[in-house]
Amino acid sequence: EIRLRNAMVTGDRLITGQPIENVAPVERCIRETAALPLPDEPIGGHDGDPMRLPGGAGLTADRGHIRRGVGWGVSIKNLMYSEGFDDYSTARCRLSDGVASLKFATSEVGQGFVAIAPQIARSVLGVDDVVLEPIDTTIGSAGSTSASRQTWMSGGAVDGACRLVRERLFENLGARYDIDPLRLAIDGRDVIDTMGDLRVPVTEASAGIVIEETFEHHHRATVDLDHDGQGNCHTAFAFVAHRAVVDVDPDLGLVKVVQIATAQDVGRALNPLSVLGQIEGGIAQGVGLAVMEQIIQIDGRIRNANFTDYLLPTMLDMPDVVATLIEEPDPMAPLGAKGVGEPPCISTTPAVVAAIRDAIGRDLSRVPVRPSDIVIV
Repeated sequence: EIRLRNAMVTGDRLITGQPIENVAPVERCIRETAALPLPDEPIGGHDGDPMRLPGGAGLTADRGHIRRGVGWGVSIKNLMYSEGFDDYSTARCRLSDGVASLKFATSEVGQGFVAIAPQIARSVLGVDDVVLEPIDTTIGSAGSTSASRQTWMSGGAVDGACRLVRERLFENLGARYDIDPLRLAIDGRDVIDTMGDLRVPVTEASAGIVIEETFEHHHRATVDLDHDGQGNCHTAFAFVAHRAVVDVDPDLGLVKVVQIATAQDVGRALNPLSVLGQIEGGIAQGVGLAVMEQIIQIDGRIRNANFTDYLLPTMLDMPDVVATLIEEPDPMAPLGAKGVGEPPCISTTPAVVAAIRDAIGRDLSRVPVRPSDIVIV
């Protein structure tokens, strides 16, 4: 109830004085997360699988002592480079004989841009065949794959290049049939005259010609904060709510994250499956920070400098994830879509810690939560 009363809305101002101008469905995120079903299984699951218990295959947990807790987290995440930085990304589109070729420098690190870029070209140009040229910076910069920015920035660049190609295709076809290019549109895989009977397949309309355009997408200008810490330093924001359910063994200090429920503000989901994958990946990182990931330094030396000693969540550590996508296309975004990878990393962690606190009834002031933080000695 307190979160709902204080839920941010479009038009509210940050502590920096910047107004939230883009879509801010915080109340929806909270309400739709709350509406998602809680786990219906008892502690340890219906089948008594020890892997559903804190401690897992170690068979150390006493079911009678395990306590269940529920916790919440709600977060805001700024998107893209900001504070006066001129952020941009460049892409090229070439259309010939019904085949679109795309060139960009966007680093693919699992976020799925190599799937989204062809989707954009198919939607804008009405083609089936899209070829991705080698990804490198000969076309220009795409910036880093960070800051939840590539769908907005590089997606905007691909969209812009494809739209320029489409405009030239319409001009060519308009001259061929003596039709005002402004009357032409893409309908499925055809170019049509919106005020007449003309319908020409894109493959035929682009046969024997080569149309190539390059587009550099910039987001709106931002400014650095002034000496009083005030200013419109960010481009846009995304919002998300998380509810965590955990089982805790208070005798041994062991935790099993049972479920994470979430409703996330995604703008427009261009590829819902990829969006869910990004959300689940972000949740995994948030769970890791909450209960296991920690760099250990002794006398200035890192003592767990490899993935044998530095603990990361595996599939056995992952909770069940139930997610709802809040789709309110953002008019400030070139495709209406917001970045989705980072927001889950932010509020999953406090949701898990709050759930542990709910289970044991004691304040927790650090992450990751260690067994010694749980066990009362």
